[in-house]
Amino acid sequence: MDARIEQVVTSGQLTLDDTDYDVENNTYLIGDDDEVIVIDPAYDAEAILKEVGDREVMAVLLTDGNEHHLNVVLEVAAAGEEDEENWAPIALHRADRLLWREFFGRLAKEEEDEDDAKALRSLEPDIWLEDGGVFEIGDAQLEIMHTPGHTPGSVCVISEQLGTLFSGDTLHRGRPGSIGGVYEDLRQQLNSIGALLTPLPKELKVLPAQGEETTVGEEDSRWETWGALAQEDD
Repeated sequence: MDARIEQVVTSGQLTLDDTDYDVENNTYLIGDDDEVIVIDPAYDAEAILKEVGDREVMAVLLTDGNEHHLNVVLEVAAAGEEDEENWAPIALHRADRLLWREFFGRLAKEEEDEDDAKALRSLEPDIWLEDGGVFEIGDAQLEIMHTPGHTPGSVCVISEQLGTLFSGDTLHRGRPGSIGGVYEDLRQQLNSIGALLTPLPKELKVLPAQGEETTVGEEDSRWETWGALAQEDD
């Protein structure tokens, strides 16, 4: 069956280095009438699962390990199922394992039940994403591209069949992706963006984790101008 893209916009706060930022996040559902893959759930599991409806969640893909992509990931993967064996697998790049461990470690400290706290501390993603890895849903393939910089394990997802690049927080419309204008490693991020965009068709649609859609051509034409941001960031 033909795969399609659906979008759910949610909002909340993200804390980085003791600073709170207001974030509006784009969650994407890719699938058909029976199955979906969820990319970057955040903040409002109820709204996301309402859009999923009766369809089966086949996987939850995280384009990075920042906390806003983790705060409802278990609820979305469970999709109402109590038995963890029936939960959808959660996928994250291994280079963001520390971010994952820090987030669930904080949750464990807040948990009064020691067994639940132990479970949170030992929790790991079900799938470690790798550059060039492919997921299939409906008639579409989703290829993983490792794009470090925003975080060490940031990835983008490309679907030739859907004519779309899901750029996460690596790339936003008109600028490198960031949280509140703060960059973790902007030089590396810009190198990742340049290597990502150059070989892709200019008409390819770009759907970021924040903000409005754009195209590869629009952002490729802006890429060299972002070098000044890296100099400011030094």
